[in-house]
Amino acid sequence: MKKKINTQSYIYGVTFFFITLSGFAQMPIFKRYYISDIPGLGWLANFYITHLIHYIFAGIFMGLVVYSISNFIIFKAGLVQLTRDIIIKIIIFSGLILTGSLMVIKNFSGTPFPNGMIIALDISHIMFCMALIIFGLYQLIKGKKELLSD
Repeated sequence: MKKKINTQSYIYGVTFFFITLSGFAQMPIFKRYYISDIPGLGWLANFYITHLIHYIFAGIFMGLVVYSISNFIIFKAGLVQLTRDIIIKIIIFSGLILTGSLMVIKNFSGTPFPNGMIIALDISHIMFCMALIIFGLYQLIKGKKELLSD
């Protein structure tokens, strides 16, 4: 029996695609490997465009996470136990939101973050992103279609 894809899963998929694409574009790999030279993909080499796209979809991602938490607390809190997968999701999403929020604060002018902290934030944010990608692949292999809701 095929599972019906709901609107939340569709929005999450589109958000995940664009936040990942724009996140990788921040590291300028698209210009370095001439991917941005392909017609129609030149915007991937523009830091300010990809930065804005990353912020917009990060806001949508945080909204989806807050919606999922609210939905879980209101409708499922007494009915569903916290499984290992849910705990992993909580850790990964919390880490992404925390490191991403600190990186936004770091980008404000006059914010005195030491260089070591900036490097630690960058590396930890990338590690949480890779953990999310790996966990998402694990969920797909396992046959679970929805990453945000159980």
